[in-house]
Amino acid sequence: MRAAVLVAPGRIEIEERPVPAPGPGDVLVRVSSVGVCGSDTHYFRHGRIGDFVVESPLVLGHEAAGTIVAVGAGVEAGRIGERVSIEPQRPDPGSAETQRGDYHLCPRMRFFGTPPVDGAFCDYVTIGATFAHPVPDTVSDEAAALCEPLSVGLAAVRKAGIGVGARVLIAGAGPIGLLTAQVARACGAVEIVVSDPDPLRRSRAMENGATTVSEPGTDHTDLRVDAFIDASGAVAAVTAGITAVRPAGTVVLVGSGPATMELPTQLIQNRELTLTGVFRYSHTWPTAIALVNSGRIDLDELVTARFPFERVAEALDSDRVAGTVKSVVTVS
Repeated sequence: MRAAVLVAPGRIEIEERPVPAPGPGDVLVRVSSVGVCGSDTHYFRHGRIGDFVVESPLVLGHEAAGTIVAVGAGVEAGRIGERVSIEPQRPDPGSAETQRGDYHLCPRMRFFGTPPVDGAFCDYVTIGATFAHPVPDTVSDEAAALCEPLSVGLAAVRKAGIGVGARVLIAGAGPIGLLTAQVARACGAVEIVVSDPDPLRRSRAMENGATTVSEPGTDHTDLRVDAFIDASGAVAAVTAGITAVRPAGTVVLVGSGPATMELPTQLIQNRELTLTGVFRYSHTWPTAIALVNSGRIDLDELVTARFPFERVAEALDSDRVAGTVKSVVTVS
């Protein structure tokens, strides 16, 4: 099979590799579409994200969909031919985190496209059968792949406790911020304010659930929203967003920012705010697929660029093109 391999920062080579065999409990998926994530581009350019360092050739890509073409021992043969959205995680079933249901926090997690685990920019991948989620024919291959970033938005909205009548402020109108806005709308939020410095992205936000948009630096201290979700990672955005939350409200940090930052701890204490974070997701795929199938979430609308497999390197650099929201690589 073909595999697009990161061999050095900024350098992708197409290699021929053996097709993997599904082990017990696994399925073999022929990959159809793979979305490009900001973490992919960071590994591509810099060879690391924090403590995760690319030390040997690596296949990137974790937003993936495809069709099951073979199954391992213990998996029903009837699954062959299913179109699936891949939840790109392999937690250790024996870890305390997995056993209590927080499998996404498993310390021995093997996550697609995260060193040293290969990802989905290739023709075939294997994954645990329970992490290959069937999708109906009404859901496109691209949308099936983008259930991964949608799951991040779902996890953020769940952590924020957003429901009918809620008011929320979201910093950042990249793919995660836009999807978070869509999920908040689907959950019944009545006021969704999205902040971003890019006018094109602010315009996109209005098409993806925002009721109001603003530029960074706007004074939101009088908003008194129920929840603030940061999808930017910018220190100034986090600090400003916290001041906009009502007493007993919630702050959820999703964007990847610096390792440490200074926060208004006295305000957090005096308002008794709940401050938490999101690291990946768990138990989100069935909901994500149902929301897309119902039409309440539009993933296809987010795709602004498509690339054939041979142009993976170009796809990984496409976020530098103005107006880009989400690029997708068509594998098969």
